[in-house]
Amino acid sequence: MHIVIIGGTGHVGTYLVPRLVEAGHSLTVITRGQRKPYSPHGAWNSVRLMSLDRAAEEQVGTFGSKIRNLQPDAVIDMICFTEESARHLVDALRGQVQHFLHCSSVWVHGYTTQIPVSEDAPRRPIGDYGTRKAAIEAYLLGEARHSGFPTACILPGHIVGPGWVPLNPVGNFNPEVYARLGCGDEVILPNQGTEVVHHVHADDVAQLFVKVLTHWNVAIGESFHAVSPAALTLRGYAEAVAGWFGQPARLKFLPFEAWKNTVSPEDAEATLGHLEHSPNCYSITKAQRLLDYQPRYSSLEAIDESVQALVTSGQIKVYS
Repeated sequence: MHIVIIGGTGHVGTYLVPRLVEAGHSLTVITRGQRKPYSPHGAWNSVRLMSLDRAAEEQVGTFGSKIRNLQPDAVIDMICFTEESARHLVDALRGQVQHFLHCSSVWVHGYTTQIPVSEDAPRRPIGDYGTRKAAIEAYLLGEARHSGFPTACILPGHIVGPGWVPLNPVGNFNPEVYARLGCGDEVILPNQGTEVVHHVHADDVAQLFVKVLTHWNVAIGESFHAVSPAALTLRGYAEAVAGWFGQPARLKFLPFEAWKNTVSPEDAEATLGHLEHSPNCYSITKAQRLLDYQPRYSSLEAIDESVQALVTSGQIKVYS
């Protein structure tokens, strides 16, 4: 099968491309620049890389037709962020592809009532990103129901892997938090540290994309969470990280309004966004039952691999 991946050199694409090549598919990867995958793999030698500026092509109405002209059997869209963009591509591919997979986000859920959250929970997104992703999901699944467009949506949690900083125990992406925990220094957590975040290793997200293609008869017209088997409280997460370095977790707690004055405005804004979505705790029962999704990594195992890679590269400096 010829598969076109739009945005295939990022976090998930680093692992998805080798999985698909090893499964015998031919791939064309659309990328805006010349960014390399986070981890090298020989599979990339058999991949056709095509440079295409999506925003510029959409502006003149040619992006969809250029994807269609590649004659794909399947399209995996990793970087669609507006309903208008999704409509443009679907209109061009209608009747031309067997499979269309969209990378969405668990943030389509926003405010939740019951946890763990299932895929059929009502959508009450928070903020611009979640609202836009929810609109795309609603449009695509509506197309599947009403016109038979062959689509499915994958909803990852906080994606983790070697080469980038994972969401940390205070709910932002400042690597200094890991360094302080690793050195045994005090770390201040917002509120009581009981908010919940749900990570996933990028390779497990890639696994789910492949499972959706493999079990297309039950996946079409559906959404699936791509997360680890269990979420983490911020406090438990901080304690685990300190323990990796043989340190006790020296934690202090402040209400968010006071806590935000201890960090940069950018870090405070990122943390608030994750606190608002707590409890970030999502069920994978549907993907396990229908697709045999079996995550290889727990949240802590995925984060540990990422953090140790950052220590090795010198991006996180821990002194005993």
